[in-house]
Amino acid sequence: MPGEASSDARVQAVLDIPLHRFLGVELRDARDPSAGIRFPVGEAAQNPAGMLHGGIVYALLDVASFLALLPSLGDGEHAVTHDVAASLLRPVAAGATVELSATVLRRGRAVAFMRAEATVDGVLVATGQVTKTVLTPR
Repeated sequence: MPGEASSDARVQAVLDIPLHRFLGVELRDARDPSAGIRFPVGEAAQNPAGMLHGGIVYALLDVASFLALLPSLGDGEHAVTHDVAASLLRPVAAGATVELSATVLRRGRAVAFMRAEATVDGVLVATGQVTKTVLTPR
């Protein structure tokens, strides 16, 4: 399939971001990166109360959104975050595994809109709306 190797490289580049490696981020399904990511709430992801830090959730809702959008990006296109709005619905304890996934609501020529969710054991813990600007090659 054209662009598949390129897509694989782009997914790996996302996973290789030092913050993502530090947090233990991995794909939920290696065969389908658009299915989202998961990570453990280890020491690096905790706030002083020993719970999941909200900023980590905010950042990773954005990552799940990019992975959901990636299959619709053409060769040379990239997407950068324009806006993220997140709602943290309940606290998450240390040791839990958080799963994040996103859905592309609309992909236009220059802007894409995604909805993202974070769950723990199937229970919704956060939601987000992510807007990305699509950059096209010149």
